[in-house]
Amino acid sequence: MEKGERMIELTEQQFKIDGKAVLVMCGEIHYFRLAREDWEDRIVKLKEAGCNAVASYIPWICHEPVRGQVDLTGTLRAELDLGAFIDLCASYGLYFFARPGPFIMAEMKKEGIPYWVYDEVPDAIPIGWDEAKPTTPTLDYLAPGFLEAAQDWYREVLTVIAPRTYPNGGNVIALQLDNEIGMLSWVSNTPDLTDNVLADFATWLDSKKTYGYPFATADIAANKALIRSPKEDYSAKLHQDLGYYMRDRFRRYVETLRKYAESFGITGIPFVVNIHGTGGGRGYTFPIGISQLYESYTHDDGYLPGSDIYFGDFTMENFQDLYLINAFMTATNRDGQPISSVEFNCGDGNFGDNLGGRYDISAADLKARLCIAQGNRLINYYLMAGGYNYEMDEYRQDGNNRIAITGERHGFAAPISPEGELNYTYPRMAESIKTIMAHSDKLAEMDEEHDNLHFAFIPDYYMTEYTYPSSAIAQAIKQNIEANRASGSWDIVAKSLLLNSYRFGAIDIQNREFSAEKYPVIVLPCARYLARDIQERLVTYLETGGALFIYGELPLYDMEGISCQILAEALGATHLENKNDHGYNLSIIGENWCIDKPEIRTHHAQLFSLKNGEAILKEKQGDGICGIDTKVGKGRVIAVTTAYRGDIDFIQTAFTKLGAQPGLAHNYPHHGIATTTTKNIKNERFVHLLNLDGIEKQFCITEQNIPLFGGNEITLGSKSGLMLPLQMYLGPAFIEYSTAEITTYTAQEITLRVLKQGAVIRLQTAKQLVESKSYTITKEFDSTIIHINQEAGEVKIAFQ
Repeated sequence: MEKGERMIELTEQQFKIDGKAVLVMCGEIHYFRLAREDWEDRIVKLKEAGCNAVASYIPWICHEPVRGQVDLTGTLRAELDLGAFIDLCASYGLYFFARPGPFIMAEMKKEGIPYWVYDEVPDAIPIGWDEAKPTTPTLDYLAPGFLEAAQDWYREVLTVIAPRTYPNGGNVIALQLDNEIGMLSWVSNTPDLTDNVLADFATWLDSKKTYGYPFATADIAANKALIRSPKEDYSAKLHQDLGYYMRDRFRRYVETLRKYAESFGITGIPFVVNIHGTGGGRGYTFPIGISQLYESYTHDDGYLPGSDIYFGDFTMENFQDLYLINAFMTATNRDGQPISSVEFNCGDGNFGDNLGGRYDISAADLKARLCIAQGNRLINYYLMAGGYNYEMDEYRQDGNNRIAITGERHGFAAPISPEGELNYTYPRMAESIKTIMAHSDKLAEMDEEHDNLHFAFIPDYYMTEYTYPSSAIAQAIKQNIEANRASGSWDIVAKSLLLNSYRFGAIDIQNREFSAEKYPVIVLPCARYLARDIQERLVTYLETGGALFIYGELPLYDMEGISCQILAEALGATHLENKNDHGYNLSIIGENWCIDKPEIRTHHAQLFSLKNGEAILKEKQGDGICGIDTKVGKGRVIAVTTAYRGDIDFIQTAFTKLGAQPGLAHNYPHHGIATTTTKNIKNERFVHLLNLDGIEKQFCITEQNIPLFGGNEITLGSKSGLMLPLQMYLGPAFIEYSTAEITTYTAQEITLRVLKQGAVIRLQTAKQLVESKSYTITKEFDSTIIHINQEAGEVKIAFQ
């Protein structure tokens, strides 16, 4: 980097500005939904919450409601002066994250696309299965007419943004390309089968030399029903090929938008690709977005993938979902590419303005703490401030004529209301952001530490967004994969591991190499269908010393429904039958090292006979085995092929047998604590603790059976989190450890958040400490030990 050059880099899984790793904590403020005189008030409140950046969608539908009549300077409506809003953010020392679409969603009419685009480019409107009309306002991304209009929009809007990018002396540090690409097609099961898409798909099939269809690709143009209404004998194959094609199509769309942006002066800042998929308070379907888009954000340098996190409260039900989402995103990234969350749900959850949501104040705090611990370098709180949907000048007889579908007020669940009032979630959110930002220089360059354990991720298991409704085989494959790819393995295995203080990453076993040496123990959520090449690679992994924990079913077929039992045969398992609890009291009992396990009722079991190894679970009435422990070459497999109970001790025993032990442990007698650690290259560390329950907890922590924090007890408040430093330089001191969270520090003092009398901080410093009634000071060799006498609250330790 040349002296004085301003630049942003994505490297070493970090977001670097001028060579320094930073955390970017954004809040989304929609300037176009606020009166211009209210901009400053919302920006000030965002900054007071601890954020260092503002994000906003930039709605094409507002700025160019009539083709060729573009208002980006506030000529027609003062609140549309985009440059002025960005400059006002800059005047408060805030970065800006620009999100100009073309699609923005944000509850806007037509998802933010001007009405005239649909009128002028009708061939871009998708056609679904069996010639069905789309139920969402999506468009064919690669339709020439749409791309031409989108290019013109980028030309206009980037004229405002380009001079304000960080390398050009401004404050714009990232640009998002479109929004939630492919989401509308997925949720409606409408794979955009326009004539343009079918022609492009035929060309793609030819380029991949994909054979096996009972027709030639040239026949598609004349007989579009071959794809729109596929026959049963090739529908499973089409399902696979169409999914692969769509990934490639989305990548080309992102590439095209990036080329437009670069041609209009956007260089030297990251291009963000937003990943969709959470729903119903869970993350089961989020990896669908990863599957759709990972080629879009990994095909070249300069992309920052960002998640949408809509979980509501952070609870025992869903905490593992967020952990897995972050792990899967990291696993599919390019080397050195960081992750982020560009729609990080905050506020009170009352999205319907009907008193139907009431989030706990801990929700945004706990989720942010976990995301930061797992390497998120940018978090955008969505929506930070509410606003208003104005009425469009061009009258639309659509029931209200407003720019969006939420009525007059928008963002009524936000921490800052449309009227500018702070709701009950704002103080805790602000406290959380300020604490994170106080340590941002450390956290921005830290990576999560892992035990020798990884969760397997298979992108094709989430390539289920388009399935022909009338195909029995395609629906059967989809339903079985959906039943086994998440839920059980997430809620039983991942949850139990985390509650046992395991820290683990993930590995994309479909696209990455996974040697036994580098990945000694892998958790495999497995369905009845698994690609032949993955089965073969798993057998090689086992033969060379790897260990697998399989949960779900053993594969009997490849992904097109063709018989393929390579993995099951290696285990010496012969499939007998599947049994389900449909008026039949299907129960499971333990065998061998599970002999003492209680009999349990279950709704499903895939049953086998076994040539090798031993049975650990079997049906109560019958001889079918649904729990296997066996050797394969130098490796070992424990497979559970039934819907088993949430047994933390069982999971601990199984993984100990496979060779994976948790490095951390605590002595709290009940579960409900999530724990992980982060470290930088200086070996400075944080221990991150999250209390999932509404009760205060006291406990001690060990690492490799050695007490941490001097063996002192830690108090973790109800539904709260802590970041506790180990061997870390902060302000005027070297902190050996602290059992209270350090919320701020300067060269003159350190501030602690104390939850209970008895907290201890041990440090080394050349400065003299100021005496206080709040604490007692003792010395031990070169160390100073400070015992907190105060019951609870803020304690300042001053240095002379």
